[in-house]
Amino acid sequence: MAEPEVSSAAAGGGGRLRNAFGGVLCAFTLLLIGVVAFSIRLFSVIKYESVIHEFDPYFNFRVTQFLSKNGIYEFWNWFDDRTWYPLGRVIGGTVYPGLTLTAGTIWWLVNSLNIPLSVETVCVFTAPIFSANASWATYLLTKGTGAGLMAAAILAMVPSYISRSVAGSYDNEAVAIFALIFTFYLYVKTLNTGSLFYATLNALSYFYMVCSWGGYTFIINLIPMHVLLCIVTGRYSSRLYIAYAPLVILGTLLAALVPVVGFNAVMTSEHFASFLVFIILHVVALVYYIKGLLSPRLFKVAMTLVISVGLAVCFAVVAVLVALVASSPTKGWSGRSLSLLDPTYASKYIPIIASVSEHQPPTWPSYFMDINVLAFLIPAGIISCFLPLSDASSFMVLYLVTAVYFSGVMVRLMLVLAPAACILSGIALSEVFGVLTRSIKFQLSKLFDDSSAASGDSSSESSTNSAKSETRNEKSETAPKEKPSKKNRKKEKEVAESVPVKTKKEKRLLVLPFELSVMGILLLIVLGGFYVVHCVWAAAEAYSAPSIVLTSRSRDGLHVFDDFREAYAWLSHNTDVDDKVASWWDYGYQTTAMANRTVIVDNNTWNNTHIATVGTAMSSPEKAAWEIFNSLDVKYVLVVFGGLVGYPSDDINKFLWMVRIGGGVFPHIKEPDYLRDGQYRVDAQATPTMLNCLMYKLCYYRFVETDGKGFDRVRGYEIGKKHFKLTHFEEVFTTHHWMVRIYKLKPQKNRVRGKLKKLKSNAKTSSTLAAGRKKNPWQ
Repeated sequence: MAEPEVSSAAAGGGGRLRNAFGGVLCAFTLLLIGVVAFSIRLFSVIKYESVIHEFDPYFNFRVTQFLSKNGIYEFWNWFDDRTWYPLGRVIGGTVYPGLTLTAGTIWWLVNSLNIPLSVETVCVFTAPIFSANASWATYLLTKGTGAGLMAAAILAMVPSYISRSVAGSYDNEAVAIFALIFTFYLYVKTLNTGSLFYATLNALSYFYMVCSWGGYTFIINLIPMHVLLCIVTGRYSSRLYIAYAPLVILGTLLAALVPVVGFNAVMTSEHFASFLVFIILHVVALVYYIKGLLSPRLFKVAMTLVISVGLAVCFAVVAVLVALVASSPTKGWSGRSLSLLDPTYASKYIPIIASVSEHQPPTWPSYFMDINVLAFLIPAGIISCFLPLSDASSFMVLYLVTAVYFSGVMVRLMLVLAPAACILSGIALSEVFGVLTRSIKFQLSKLFDDSSAASGDSSSESSTNSAKSETRNEKSETAPKEKPSKKNRKKEKEVAESVPVKTKKEKRLLVLPFELSVMGILLLIVLGGFYVVHCVWAAAEAYSAPSIVLTSRSRDGLHVFDDFREAYAWLSHNTDVDDKVASWWDYGYQTTAMANRTVIVDNNTWNNTHIATVGTAMSSPEKAAWEIFNSLDVKYVLVVFGGLVGYPSDDINKFLWMVRIGGGVFPHIKEPDYLRDGQYRVDAQATPTMLNCLMYKLCYYRFVETDGKGFDRVRGYEIGKKHFKLTHFEEVFTTHHWMVRIYKLKPQKNRVRGKLKKLKSNAKTSSTLAAGRKKNPWQ
């Protein structure tokens, strides 16, 4: 009796040791995944320098600098008079503060520990740090240790996420993706456990997401969709109620505390779905509660009454909503939300949204670029989620379906698709590896069992032969044994062989042949190798270059174009502090942050009329443009031109959007006036309106002096108007590669020259005043 106890105790100790070793190995693997997620995003720092990327991050960097210098109370009340002149901007009430507060807290902590890091350094490395956090959150969200580790490793390297989280990409998405994944994890955790503690944490995580990014509306619409799906499919439970009801109540109250959201959390149409599902959930909960109290007969009577009252209330609510929609169809919806529901809405009604490149629909190659081989693993992951289907797995499938739709509408939302694709791919790879390794293990064990059985048979044969030789003489003396009948032998054989044969057949149904299993594992390893190589290439080449510092390769080697910082440095050192600079809105954040000069418009794009004014000025003849800029107190005009070096994202290529946005507010600007037979041209076939507009003149002024022909490398032909002079603007600075050109408005000419001219001017002025007409420079 003692031997079984000792063996069971040893087995229990071995199991505990194995679990402990597995836990340590899992923690070490997660640590390595975090290191990989952080280090793969450092190519931009290694190849270039520690610098902020793109356009929007410069505003976030400037706000973080203000926060670290002046404190949080000054940050909430900060009125920025250097943007949107002469309107200005209330920063505390128009910015999502999550990123700024996170980086400011990190900077305060490291400096409290006497680690002298600058604000810029903290901002540069915030995104790589939170990419590691996002990988760990993905591990928590994915079911199973193997699938979780696989999904975390895939997310750490997926190019779609790297594109928005490289070192220097100090944008809202840097922390928002972590908040998104962690909120989904806490929701699923609450759904599985029914714990109010996790429900409260879920609301707090949602609050952090609201503080970080406007994409929080994806969460507050996806979770209600899943709750409604569970109700319709008959999967209602108290756990579902606990997972959703506190999120709506507490999450909405916390979201209303964010100044940029405020009462929009309860007044805009983007949040109505959560409240509608909240009401439906309580109705269903009431039905289940009444069902538990009443007998089946009384329950039917009560349900008839409840349904009739409910239908009346629903009809009343629907009538009110229809009346509101009829009065104002787009009330409560933002332009970006309407663009997601109707991809053609922005191009028809809001060109300022359609002009942004990241708001365009993606192409099929962009999917292969951003998620690569994951596109082929996602279907297998969906199948695994249905075997068996649970509340958590149905949520992941719904998440994937909605993310695929929104990513197909707007290329920027490929970022939201990345976590779902990584999780389902991790589940698929884990299942496939499990089947293949189990098959190899079973086949090897079977092979070893057959070899040991063969050696046992050979030894038994030798012993039996010797025994036969010794007892050959005795057999004649012994009486012959009674042989069983043929029928009994057949029954014994069937009983002896029926069980092992059946188990062997069952096992063979769950495994694959040894050779096929080995080939499958090798194929998956090669596929994973290609994925890693693609991710490293994307991180090192495609997404590491900061837009403010450009590079190109030729036979002469690597060429660096640092024209943007050269231009902003010139503005900072050669202009007055109070001078106003006009440019297209793309460069507003950089001009304010790097040159510290007041701009007319910037990347916030909150005032379409102000942007249309600048677009109208760029589209107008030189004199009319000078009058518009002069009325706005503009002293310098900045344009970006890439015709000399082949930089395609210049203002000439963006010019038609200026025309469309300007024409949307000022009808005298018409797009057909700038097109020749429907084609946009700047060569000799260009229209006179195009050749005489301000944008053309500021970009191509003295351009013929570069090569004697005026050949535009971006457009691929010689310009139409080569020799002309500027009458109301003067060139003050052009960068080394002609990428940024800065012009100064000439002062207004003194129209009073001599006594006679003075009398004439006075007479003209009095006649103009008598006529009661004042010329509007914008028309």
